[in-house]
Amino acid sequence: MMAARPRRWLRAAALLRIPGGCRGCHVGAAASLKREYDAVVIGAGHNGLVAAAYLQKGGLKTAVLERRHLVGGAAVTEEIIPGFRFSRASYLLSLLRPQIYSELELKRHGLKVLPRDPYSYTPLLEDARAGKAPRSLLLGTNMADTQSQIAQFSVKDAQAFPKYEAFMNRLVSAIDPLLDTCPLDVAGFSQGSLLQKFRALRGLRALIRAGFTLGKQLPQYYQVLTAPISKILDLWFESEPLKATLATDAVIGAMAGPHTPGSGYVLLHHVMGELEGRQGAWGYVAGGMGALSQALANAATALGAEIFTKKAVAQILLSSDGKAQGVCLQDGTEVKSRLVLSNASPQLTFLELTPQEQLPPEFVQRISQFDSRSPVTKINVAVDRLPDFRAAPNARDGCPLPHHQCSIHLNCEDIQLLHQAFEDACQGRPSSRPMIELCIPSALDPTLAPSGCHVVSLFTQYTPYTLAGGKQWDDREREDYADRVFDCVEAYAPGFKASVVGRDVLTPPDLERIFGLPGGNIFHGAMSLDQLYFARPVPSYSSYRSPVEGLYLCGSGAHPGGGVMGAAGRNAARMALEDFKKL
Repeated sequence: MMAARPRRWLRAAALLRIPGGCRGCHVGAAASLKREYDAVVIGAGHNGLVAAAYLQKGGLKTAVLERRHLVGGAAVTEEIIPGFRFSRASYLLSLLRPQIYSELELKRHGLKVLPRDPYSYTPLLEDARAGKAPRSLLLGTNMADTQSQIAQFSVKDAQAFPKYEAFMNRLVSAIDPLLDTCPLDVAGFSQGSLLQKFRALRGLRALIRAGFTLGKQLPQYYQVLTAPISKILDLWFESEPLKATLATDAVIGAMAGPHTPGSGYVLLHHVMGELEGRQGAWGYVAGGMGALSQALANAATALGAEIFTKKAVAQILLSSDGKAQGVCLQDGTEVKSRLVLSNASPQLTFLELTPQEQLPPEFVQRISQFDSRSPVTKINVAVDRLPDFRAAPNARDGCPLPHHQCSIHLNCEDIQLLHQAFEDACQGRPSSRPMIELCIPSALDPTLAPSGCHVVSLFTQYTPYTLAGGKQWDDREREDYADRVFDCVEAYAPGFKASVVGRDVLTPPDLERIFGLPGGNIFHGAMSLDQLYFARPVPSYSSYRSPVEGLYLCGSGAHPGGGVMGAAGRNAARMALEDFKKL
């Protein structure tokens, strides 16, 4: 029997878009902000919290200053619609480095992850065949079951899939160590002392080991990193639903299409994670992504770090000889420190917070040209029943079925659909048939919504930051696009629109305004080969250091890039600690 729908007041309040906060938001263990610390971290996103924990663990008295009313950056849980708690921006976990789990004891500090198996579901829009439901593709960790699913479309592909997985896993094993190391410090190697040259060479060791791991297959792996994902997948498979499903991980969050060179790396970025020892697994965080940020905050404060919300930084303070010496808040309060680590984007850090006269003009130019275009509009939806897909009808009791826990890919029947959606955005138009990744975290975590209800995450693309003719997004454009997305979902799951209690629509400008994501880019900047490793954020400054002594970049704009990974925060803190010992 279906659970009762929420009372009418709930639907009415939701439609009024009543904002809410995160239950149990961390507001800092300290009673008051001190005027001096060893290190100040700008921004309490997950990388900032990781950096603070490691700085404090290394013996530096550290403060974290956050502009918003809650910690987490894009990894937050917010009750936007009364009774419904959303992972409002980022919504899945896999990439968080295993060292951070163990070294910061995140389980002890409250982190609980809910793994998903199966993990991917792609229903098709097709007419019923001889009374049968439309076909769909369900992928999980059981290889035999996954092959059986793929065989519906191609026996050849079913046989090739285990070999493809093994091929990709080998590449992951080679590249994985690079995530936890600082790239080669080109400036230190070319201009530094003999000792600095030796230290800079440490960044090459992981690269050399990666080359040896890949061995004679290095040319094929080079192609994966540089070619369009469509070309790579064509080498392995023939069935369009499988290719389109796999291609989504190569373009998600990127202003790139399946035929864009280099899109293969973004795919790799999404398969190199793990959950509790399971390679490539993705899961939900119990309590939403804000619970991860809360665990990181708990770990940092347990070590002695101090975290403050509603403390917006207006400027990074420099000494007379051009070294970082703290920050000035928007209310005029100055907080002195010997180190400053910025979890903000490179653009915000160096173009707005740092006095421009203290930066080399070429560096400023490169930062201003850092590609941060975003195709993403995130729509958070409260519903009073589970989506009922034509390809897999709901159970009579209304309880979640295995596919409800998956990333559900809509408008992913073939590669051409993804390409056309991308082409629309290149012309300044929101996609007429957007790529949609639909997730229902409440299928595994019922605490997120009232009984019988659910929270639905719609990660959609492509939507340009600026519309054709230079037009800006307004309420009408925003709602029209959301209606188009809902029409698409309705085609796969009739009754979806009638189940909606309320929605929260976040276009690229909204993601920028609320979360500080430049251009709305979830990675702080494109994960293209010209903006990775040695060149992230710019060549010669990929070692977390900046042209300002004592100022470091610790967010997703630094190596190894975006995703809820924590590597940039951990690596930057280790680099800063190493430098601090020399002061």
